[in-house]
Amino acid sequence: MSLEELRNIRIEKLRNLEKDGINAYPAKVEFSSLEISKVKKNFKKFLRKKDISVRGRIIAKREHGGSIFLDLLDSSEKLQIFIGRDKVGRESFDLILNNVDIGDFFAVSGKAFYTKKNEPTIEVKSWQILGKSLLPLPEKWHGLQDVEERFRRRYLDLLMNKEVFNRFIVRAKITSLMRELLDKSGFIEVETPTLQPLYGGALAEPFLTRHNSLDMEMYLRVAPELYLKRLLVGGFPKVYELGKNFRNEGIDMTHNPEFTTVELYEAYRDAEYLKEFIGQILPSVIKKINKSDTFEFAGNKIKFPKKIPSIAFWDVLGRHALIIGADKLSREEMVIRAKQFGLNPEAQDSREKIANEIFSKICRPKLIQPVYVTNHPVEISPLAKSLETDKKLVDRFQLIISGVEMANGFSELNSPEEQRSRFEFQEVLRGQEDKEAHPLDKDFLEALEYGMPPAAGVGISIDRFTMLLTDTHNIKEVILFPAMKPKE
Repeated sequence: MSLEELRNIRIEKLRNLEKDGINAYPAKVEFSSLEISKVKKNFKKFLRKKDISVRGRIIAKREHGGSIFLDLLDSSEKLQIFIGRDKVGRESFDLILNNVDIGDFFAVSGKAFYTKKNEPTIEVKSWQILGKSLLPLPEKWHGLQDVEERFRRRYLDLLMNKEVFNRFIVRAKITSLMRELLDKSGFIEVETPTLQPLYGGALAEPFLTRHNSLDMEMYLRVAPELYLKRLLVGGFPKVYELGKNFRNEGIDMTHNPEFTTVELYEAYRDAEYLKEFIGQILPSVIKKINKSDTFEFAGNKIKFPKKIPSIAFWDVLGRHALIIGADKLSREEMVIRAKQFGLNPEAQDSREKIANEIFSKICRPKLIQPVYVTNHPVEISPLAKSLETDKKLVDRFQLIISGVEMANGFSELNSPEEQRSRFEFQEVLRGQEDKEAHPLDKDFLEALEYGMPPAAGVGISIDRFTMLLTDTHNIKEVILFPAMKPKE
């Protein structure tokens, strides 16, 4: 039977309910119902009560002569419901039997009892339909060959797959705990523009839109960084923002064009301090969620050490890509090495950008236990402060865990003259059609000229942190509604 035929049958059942004067979509639940998990947890206590009420979605329906058994599911758990013809009357019984389906929302009131198989059950005295479903739930959702259908119809995925449902509970706990820990550390949560006249804060291609009333082009932000730094100029000592960023980039196992980060900045601090700070914050979140300071990802047992080790960017290429003296190679030599790894640099890509691609594709997957990659080339870090000992490198760190970049932070550049010079270099790259080059932001430069204190900042990926703590290997699995190409 086709889906359309099944839908027509359910619409006919809806009409039958309406003929009997039943509103299948009431605004109010008639019974003061309880969560099923609370009922099951204290079920013996409810045995002594006259009546008990629960509500949820019907996920199973079984008929045995003059009896109907339903499994009712709410967000927490399921509970068996017993409907006897002699208890509710023939007319009411037949109405349920013939017109109530799996997928419908239902509320019942009745007596709690245990079946002979010791199953907690409610014997129905009265009932109310709360929402009639017109399409049947998938019987074997896990058997779908097109896995992407789970992402397109996430509501069904959540309903039919408890593991997926619990994964997003973990994600909610991560964001809640991050806020709690940052608030306790004296950080102030702020909101900065998502729609911006000029994007900035990361090397990324933006999404472009247009504001009709202002008659101007605008961008979805690629990062909140430059606005958060403006707040440091304005006197806020410790700020953070937990929210969405948007980058017009490719989609892969760890990238989605719309993603969530928590980005924080603290005045009078440096990168070394923030490395220690997030080395405490993240294990704290892990322990509260996992009840352990270890977790497993991709078959590896991961544990944060008391002090996370560091390795310099160019040294990583030497150790894990066997490019000895990588920092001394010319662009042409770096292109050759990249092609040996199957990479195809663009004509406009700089030597440092090609090196970063080798790091991302070849070296990073080999870094399993938590490690900070530090001291990146200034050309790929236009907003970070240079090292005192080597102006070609910046005081930056990336936290890598099991091959995944979890965090990116640095000592913030607060010299307006140096920042202008960096922006001007990026403008040259933009002129060479580098779509990810950083634009020159005159307003931000003016803010810096009023004076920004020395500071450190870091961005932490909520999506990837959720992937790690749920042993999930595709970012689409931890975003409720990931970017998808419409079905033809």
